[in-house]
Amino acid sequence: MQIKIKIGRPGEAKVDVLAVPLFAIDKKKKQLPSSLSALDKAAGGALSLVVKQGDFKGVAGEMQTIYPAIPGNAKRFLLLGMGAPDKLDAEGLRALTARAMKLGRAKHAKSVGIVAPAAKGISAPDACQFMSEGAVLGLYRFDEFLTDNGKKKKPVPNAALTIVYSRMKDASAARGRVKRGITLADSQNLARDLSNRPGNAMTPVLLANAAAKMSRQVGLRTKVMEVPELKRRKMGGILGVGQGSCNPPRLIVMDHNPGSKARTKAGGKKAKQPVICLIGKGITFDSGGISIKPSPAMGEMKHDMSGAATVIGAMRAIKMLNIPHRVVGIVAAAENMPSATAYRPGDILKMYSGKTVEILNTDAEGRLVLADALAYANETYEPVAMLDFATLTGACMIALGDWATGLLGSNQDLIDRVQEAGQRSDECAWPLPLFDAHRKAVRGHVSDLVNAAGREAGMSTAAAFLEAFVGKTPWVHMDIAGTGWTSRIGAYQGRGATGVGVRLLVELLSEWKPLKKR
Repeated sequence: MQIKIKIGRPGEAKVDVLAVPLFAIDKKKKQLPSSLSALDKAAGGALSLVVKQGDFKGVAGEMQTIYPAIPGNAKRFLLLGMGAPDKLDAEGLRALTARAMKLGRAKHAKSVGIVAPAAKGISAPDACQFMSEGAVLGLYRFDEFLTDNGKKKKPVPNAALTIVYSRMKDASAARGRVKRGITLADSQNLARDLSNRPGNAMTPVLLANAAAKMSRQVGLRTKVMEVPELKRRKMGGILGVGQGSCNPPRLIVMDHNPGSKARTKAGGKKAKQPVICLIGKGITFDSGGISIKPSPAMGEMKHDMSGAATVIGAMRAIKMLNIPHRVVGIVAAAENMPSATAYRPGDILKMYSGKTVEILNTDAEGRLVLADALAYANETYEPVAMLDFATLTGACMIALGDWATGLLGSNQDLIDRVQEAGQRSDECAWPLPLFDAHRKAVRGHVSDLVNAAGREAGMSTAAAFLEAFVGKTPWVHMDIAGTGWTSRIGAYQGRGATGVGVRLLVELLSEWKPLKKR
């Protein structure tokens, strides 16, 4: 998508739609801000007239299209309400721009401009990034399977966006942040695409192909482990979950290794660069297996690989933004189906780590594939931190809804940093406890562990199970069962996959420093 910054008078912007954000209008004065007088004059007084008549109040979310009284550079104006000045934040900037771009598309506009609002406490470069994110995220549509009388629909071209500032000191920095915003949003949209695809179009093999294609495009090193190698490595969790499906499992490893940043030891030898591992649950369709799910809403289980989608999208952004740390993304992909070859309740699996797990519920499969991926990452890379993303438990949805991601882990410093990164990126993560009682609940009687521990504290017991496979490595678990997809429609989010976690991870890794041992 094309986004540029224009410094000059808003009325000089030659666009099909010019969005003009306004804070709440004084009910008594009913006046347009004086800073927009020249723009109003260029519109033949059309803007001030609407405000004076009380037809536009500047309430947050309010929109009104106005056609200029005299021909000018802008073919139409879009007034956007921002509400109280102290309420405008990064999310507000994303929402404003998304609404403007959506209206532009509805009007078949080729160009949209937005008069950049002054947001208290937000610098111009930051604002440009947030508006760029909103523009790209707001225009997202999953229309891959829509046709026009059986023929593939032609994609609707996106309008170019111009962000208009009257003056700006740090234009170069702002243009750089526009590029960052586009990269983040495009990467989040990739995660949305992967998660939105139905199970017949997103098998473990196709997910591996998608990750490999992305890696080739941006220059990531990627390896895909197929069944023979998984067997050789004795990855009993991934193989056990996948054995009931005709679509074989895969383990996908993506490696961002900016070797030039490695420190040098005395004597001229390069020091081993610290590694951060990101692990994603990639259950491309979850029927529940033999412990089969109820039919209603089973179709949503195409989203059960949203954690994998997050990791793949994040790895794209990490590479394109050249994050100066070695980051390895690992996706454990399998399809959980009932069949004559499916794993059964009562089976005991031997995992990659050597631990044994009794299967009490085949619908608690995500933790099994994650356990092998976590143990593999820990042994192979000896990381300084591991973070996993998974649509893991219904308990998370009950506790936090689709407003926050569940956050649990073994290192308080890492937990705190993830929560702070979530606040800065507007991807809320909320910590929950991990007690010894939760760890005891997943201990087995005829095996080392059990894969289910009842309904009580389901999010915490699932995390306790995963913790058994991370050793002493600082680790956090992100349960995105509620936030990975949604049925609510927002300014830049429609029904379906959200791509949650991509912005959070990039924010976290951009500010990365050694962890405290606590």
